[in-house]
Amino acid sequence: MKIATKRVVVAATALLLTAGTLTACSSTSNGSGTAAKDNFKIGLLLPDIVTARYESADRPYFEAEVKRLAPNATVLYQNAASDASKQQQQAQAMIAQGVKVLVLDAFDGDAAQSIVTAAKAKKIPVIDYDRLVAGGQSDYYISFDNEKVGELQGQAFVDNLKANGVPTGTNILMIDGSPTDNNATLFAQGAHKIIDASGYKPLDEYKTPGWEPAKAQTWVTSQITKYGSQIKGIYAANDGTAGGAIAALKAKKIDPSKLSITGQDASLAGIQSILAGDQFMTIYKAFKPEADQAADLAVKLAKGQKPTAPTTVSGVPSFLLVPVAVTVKNIEDTVVKDKLYTVAEICTTAYAAACTANGVQ
Repeated sequence: MKIATKRVVVAATALLLTAGTLTACSSTSNGSGTAAKDNFKIGLLLPDIVTARYESADRPYFEAEVKRLAPNATVLYQNAASDASKQQQQAQAMIAQGVKVLVLDAFDGDAAQSIVTAAKAKKIPVIDYDRLVAGGQSDYYISFDNEKVGELQGQAFVDNLKANGVPTGTNILMIDGSPTDNNATLFAQGAHKIIDASGYKPLDEYKTPGWEPAKAQTWVTSQITKYGSQIKGIYAANDGTAGGAIAALKAKKIDPSKLSITGQDASLAGIQSILAGDQFMTIYKAFKPEADQAADLAVKLAKGQKPTAPTTVSGVPSFLLVPVAVTVKNIEDTVVKDKLYTVAEICTTAYAAACTANGVQ
């Protein structure tokens, strides 16, 4: 996919929710008891709970920004918990409750077309959040340059393999994201662009259903049995699948620090894994600017405005932000500086020595 883009730079942080209840983030009247102009509802639909960022960062940032911009608005929230049918039901419930805008991070980009169709039938604008819904019928798209994410991963992966003296050839594994996630396709495209030109070739490649770390772990276990010491590096599309790969290696008494292993999302576990030397890098996609942009756009749409986007993706007006590669060398300058995590959160007892050794203080 070719993406024309104006890029913006980024930051992130915190919270958890069970997936079955609608919750409101703010009151529905002003202090005097009369209805306020911003007394409207906005629906927020997130895709899963296995990816830590959604509950810990995207949701709370979005809710806080809506409350700041429209104190009397209500955010109706649901998480699909990796179930496309459930997400469709959640969307229908929000439509029935009269939301003015739907902010949709689709678990399944193809299945979510029915959500967009249902919303548009009620003249409800839809913002594709982080993942593009197939068909290009949504009103806006807010995400990162996801092919660029894959390119950053691929370049860091190739550079680290070379730095470790790994000769080119068929000696790596590739763990892609969910086959139902359009972003995963873009990550893989970007990564292949770099890896395919490098001379390194996959022994095998796997699309991880639902991004589930346990499934990545099971697959890597089977690959270790099949290829053993031939495996010199593992491209993992996010920190969760990287964690699954690392668990598989350790279970087979293989030191993951001897391999090049990528990741994405700058999860706390991923950052700690980098400090421990088990994982080489991650991608930091600062969630606050993404969530803030979505909240700002949703409030404007709810008020009847129609902002101009700087670019388009698949015909959808789009806002694309810039991802950043994170290694042990720039943890303080990225996730700590942006207050995604405090040093205390990162440098727990198990990682205190690694933090000291790498200057994270």
